[in-house]
Amino acid sequence: MNRFGTKSEFTRNVLTLMTGTTIAQAIPIAISPILTRLYTPEDFGVFALYMSVASILSVVATGRYELAIMLPKKDEDAINIVAISILISFLVSFIALLIIFFFNAQITTLLGNSKISSWLYFIPITIVLTGIYQSFNYWSNRKKQYKRLATSRVIQSGTRATTNLGMGFGGFGSSGLILSSILGQGVATAILGRMVWQEDKRRLEEVKRLKIFALSRRYIKFPKFDLTSAIIYSIYTNMAVMFFTKFFESSVSGFYFFANRIIKLPFSFFISAFSDVFYQKLSRTTDYIKIAQELNSFSVKIFKITFIPFMFIVYSSFYYVEPIFGKEWSELYIYISIFSMPIYIGLLLAPYGHVLKIINRQEVSMYLHLLRLLVLGVFFISYFYVDYTLLWFLFIYAVIDTILHLFLGFFVDNIIDNKEKITMNLYKVFLFISLAFINLKIII
Repeated sequence: MNRFGTKSEFTRNVLTLMTGTTIAQAIPIAISPILTRLYTPEDFGVFALYMSVASILSVVATGRYELAIMLPKKDEDAINIVAISILISFLVSFIALLIIFFFNAQITTLLGNSKISSWLYFIPITIVLTGIYQSFNYWSNRKKQYKRLATSRVIQSGTRATTNLGMGFGGFGSSGLILSSILGQGVATAILGRMVWQEDKRRLEEVKRLKIFALSRRYIKFPKFDLTSAIIYSIYTNMAVMFFTKFFESSVSGFYFFANRIIKLPFSFFISAFSDVFYQKLSRTTDYIKIAQELNSFSVKIFKITFIPFMFIVYSSFYYVEPIFGKEWSELYIYISIFSMPIYIGLLLAPYGHVLKIINRQEVSMYLHLLRLLVLGVFFISYFYVDYTLLWFLFIYAVIDTILHLFLGFFVDNIIDNKEKITMNLYKVFLFISLAFINLKIII
């Protein structure tokens, strides 16, 4: 009876988050055909560059202490970790502002796009909003307040979409995309913060200075290992946009960014919702067998649910891209096909990122991400010695990225001694090889 109740609760939690996240993700999908007629690939390229820089710096926002909010047995300890995370967010934001103020010209030159210069001053705002939102997000997840999370996501998406359209019709260009993102994040953070205040404000009395210092030491592994790991991973995932902007054109970054959006958005609602509840469910267990069973179950379920619609979205893109998004985006289908490989394998491996946190092996995650960054860095350096065409460069990058995803999954399976690791990894490898051959024919 208890098992049935636990499963029912898990399903309800997933469905609650899925509902809110589905609506939140459906909004930008619905307005995409309008946005591509209001904004050019170059506009999205500038926006992608801003988001890449902001994403890398926002990782530092909380010192990764927000991940520890799920772990204490007592809510008294957890609310003090929320306080730690928010305090660090303000500190990091202030430091970022100082760096941008004194080194704006040098940073702009390094990024290779003069249009980003004035927008760098908005990055500290993004950092502090991200830190506060993530802190409240994990607190709400701990308290199983999934309706609260779903509501905030819908509000953020709706605000961003409305502002995108308004500024697009006003001819603001990339400025409209950036301002819309900041406004959407700000409104969502304010709404989520208000809901936390209304329902949990009595917990604020439990925030104590000595408790903050004690808990910051207890969970020191998060800033010591997981923060470094997260920074490395963020650079790894965002360096492509910065490289494309610097050595190709902003439009390449725009196509790359929008292709990721088109492929990921229809499926990320499920991944995001399931991963959040997955982490909440297993955050206090060290049973490797149970963790492995959940990983295997998730991977099979997500494959069954997403495989056919994913393949349809990717390989019918040749026919729908130009009619839906306009002539200026006619090359988008090539980017969708090429980057379908790492994106889909990444979706299947989504919960693996939580496992090393759950078993308190953040240092392993750091070394794995460092290895991935070095491998990708070597490939990017090869650009200066090998005469790549643009499409071959993108294809090889996608292949390398996919292989690194697979390696991470296999390594985690070994750590938790997953009994089904051979079967689980073989079907992913077969899927990758099949996609690679199909995409190879597209670019030849």
